[in-house]
Amino acid sequence: MTEDDLNSQPDQTPDTGDKLREHEVRTALRDLLAEVGTVTATEAAARLGYSSGLCSFHLRQLERHGHIEEAPHRGGRARPWRLKQHTPTAGTPAEEQFGDLARGLEDESWQRWLAQRDQAPTEWRQDEAFSAVAYLTPEEMSRVGDAVRRALAPYQDREQRPLARPDGARPVALITRLFPLLPHATDEGGQD
Repeated sequence: MTEDDLNSQPDQTPDTGDKLREHEVRTALRDLLAEVGTVTATEAAARLGYSSGLCSFHLRQLERHGHIEEAPHRGGRARPWRLKQHTPTAGTPAEEQFGDLARGLEDESWQRWLAQRDQAPTEWRQDEAFSAVAYLTPEEMSRVGDAVRRALAPYQDREQRPLARPDGARPVALITRLFPLLPHATDEGGQD
């Protein structure tokens, strides 16, 4: 498939190999934006080794799904992009704010990390992944979510302010999913 094919037929369903490449390109673009703040398709192509047309296509797809936005610029043909800040709105369920594409990109990034961890610098080869099951009320679950958000708050401005990053800082995925576990259809009613 050529670059022209990608640009002229964006709505056709690609085969599995093309889908994996799409996730790879979009993940790389999001990682790059997290690292540098803003980037044009041409700059992304130079840094990532893809064509500028391919980067442009996937940047537009990320915009279409609400994950990036055009960054302010002073006219001209250059079109810089940045990660979109997702501000929670009162009354909107967290599930609606997150979106399937974001979860897919997170899962793809995790799989890429597992496959390529040995290529990272030695000091970055560990991760802090964990999971747990806790019996909570809905109110307690909300309090745990709030505590996690408060713990991350001191670091969030670094995404948009590269000068606020200490030497040696790198983008790190911070993913928290709090949800009730539903019984399997074969379970006999009742809760444990």
